[in-house]
Amino acid sequence: MARIIPVSAPSPDAHAADLPRRRGLIIILSVLAGALIASLWSFRLVDSVIGDNVANTLLGYDAKHTEIGGLIAGTVFVSGLAGTFTACNIAAFGAIAPMTNAGSARPAGASDTSGRLRIGATLRPIGWLALGMIVVSGAYGAVGAALGERLPQLSTATAGSGLPPRLLQASIVFGVIGLAFVYLGLAALRVVPDPFARLSSRFPNARLVVIGALIGGFLVGRPFPLFHKLFEYAAETRNPLYGAAVFILQSLGNITLMAVLFVVLVHATKGRFTRWMTAGPSRVATITAVAFIVVGAFTFLYWDLRLPARFGYGWFPVAPWE
Repeated sequence: MARIIPVSAPSPDAHAADLPRRRGLIIILSVLAGALIASLWSFRLVDSVIGDNVANTLLGYDAKHTEIGGLIAGTVFVSGLAGTFTACNIAAFGAIAPMTNAGSARPAGASDTSGRLRIGATLRPIGWLALGMIVVSGAYGAVGAALGERLPQLSTATAGSGLPPRLLQASIVFGVIGLAFVYLGLAALRVVPDPFARLSSRFPNARLVVIGALIGGFLVGRPFPLFHKLFEYAAETRNPLYGAAVFILQSLGNITLMAVLFVVLVHATKGRFTRWMTAGPSRVATITAVAFIVVGAFTFLYWDLRLPARFGYGWFPVAPWE
């Protein structure tokens, strides 16, 4: 039986030469990049101009102002696709680096020129990522359909400061997810313990499943208007299975462009992208860390500093167009 040789983040007992020399600088620059994106981000542009127009164009009607009918499956998937670049989903692109590392795994002695091997190596990490995502999004969809308006995410109430409960939930959920991504980035540089160091020896794909679960968790706090409308529709059915199906379709739509980009990068470059990404342990650690810390810092700063600042809680620098 062929032995699988995974290429992943450096193990804790790896030699120091396997790590980038200026880890502190990498961390600082990555956090600053995330902060800059959080400051420049235009939610009006991505939610309304991009998100709504994509959904309306693909569906052929005004998605936000049309009653949801029999085409619920298509509407749910398209709304997920339209929400790809929203602030509550953009962090999903940070998964490309770990998927590339996992996709480098191959049977010992196997030829890189095997078409079937290349396709399998590309689709396998997407599948493991989707598994973690589907479990979380499906479970929350079932709970959401059962509880309905009792969830803060579906509440229409407004706090004294004007901060709706659904945005408070978003702030908490995305703050936790953002910090989790930052931790994974620091772990790639071995600044903090790697939570998968022991588990990966028995379950090599555990890292991707957990990352997928974090992406699935995006729906737990998502305030994207079109998604909110679909959530309300699912909750009205009071059918947990229906709610789970709606949320799973939404999650699959959320990662479709990211998955397509990953496949294109791997196959259009005929493996050169993968070989460049995994040329050495130091490069793997650097790219993984930068990807996670940038998206994690952006997610945390946007939802836990910039969002509260809009309602008078603290201050965060914002671009003039906002």
